[in-house]
Amino acid sequence: MHRPFLIIAFLSILMQITHAQSKQDNMEQSEAYALVIHGGAGTILKKNMTPELEAAYLAKLTEALEAGYKILQSGGSSMDAVENTIRVMEDSELFNAGKGAVFTNEGKNEMDASIMDGKTLNAGAVGAVTIIKNPISAARKVLEESPHVMLIGAGADDFAKKMQLETVDPKYFFNERRWQQLQKIRNTEKQQLDHSDDKGLNLEKLENNKFGTVGAAALDQHGNLAAGTSTGGMTNKRYGRVGDSPIIGAGTYADNQTCAISCTGHGEFFIRGVVAYDIAALMDYRSMSITQAANEVIHGKLKKMGGQGGAIGVDKSGNIMMDFNTPGMYRGFVRSDGKIEVFIYQQ
Repeated sequence: MHRPFLIIAFLSILMQITHAQSKQDNMEQSEAYALVIHGGAGTILKKNMTPELEAAYLAKLTEALEAGYKILQSGGSSMDAVENTIRVMEDSELFNAGKGAVFTNEGKNEMDASIMDGKTLNAGAVGAVTIIKNPISAARKVLEESPHVMLIGAGADDFAKKMQLETVDPKYFFNERRWQQLQKIRNTEKQQLDHSDDKGLNLEKLENNKFGTVGAAALDQHGNLAAGTSTGGMTNKRYGRVGDSPIIGAGTYADNQTCAISCTGHGEFFIRGVVAYDIAALMDYRSMSITQAANEVIHGKLKKMGGQGGAIGVDKSGNIMMDFNTPGMYRGFVRSDGKIEVFIYQQ
């Protein structure tokens, strides 16, 4: 005769447990989430930009931020937000990554990418890949499905096929604007060789002064940070050159205890300066803010070395950083309020 009472009591206890679990889940989520991106830094001047091209860049940066924000707003992971944000820029010919990748001295497109999970400190990267439509997705597969951090060249391409990632004919990456950039550099190089007894040319100056690498850093509602970077490298690069973008600590770094960072610039200097990690280290060891740490590295250490470029990042509290020592950097951010802001030139 007491069975109905027992059932009611059981249901009451079950509802209390469910409510308590729901409350705990809500406590583990935070409204402080953010996403910040870059599309490359360098000599980017308004006088050299047509209104149409400027509008195209701003629109694509906005589209990329919208893609990542949608994931973060719905409670998705910072890793998903970073990957999908970068894929939007890789699919655009505007940036030196994916479809817009520049040409090597041999007339090929060789791409690099990396991604890092701030929660686990796991990372994945690919270098000198030639047929992977979205190198950032290949980098994530290296992180999740292999015991390694970096795969390069044909091996990385084969791994992507095995992971059933989308691959394309190398012709997919052909871009007339990028091709003409290579021809201009080749012609300049030939003229200098023809009129000089000194064969020690400064090849850096013959390449380009705009680094179109793309990257993203995100903090999700669960307090997890992630960062990723993708690039086609430097125009006219030789001998299988790989820059900082796929190197963890140089071009990409993320740690839940400090920040998530993605860099863009002259890769050799970012490698030597371990720029992405250096920013996080200054925050950790010297208790600097993300803005202070970036300023110390980008305008201090890096500039003294002769390095040009910039970095974007977000710290564990959702504070945004976008810093560079060049005339411009394609960049933007969005916080939990959904307001998107995008920029190109120095403010």
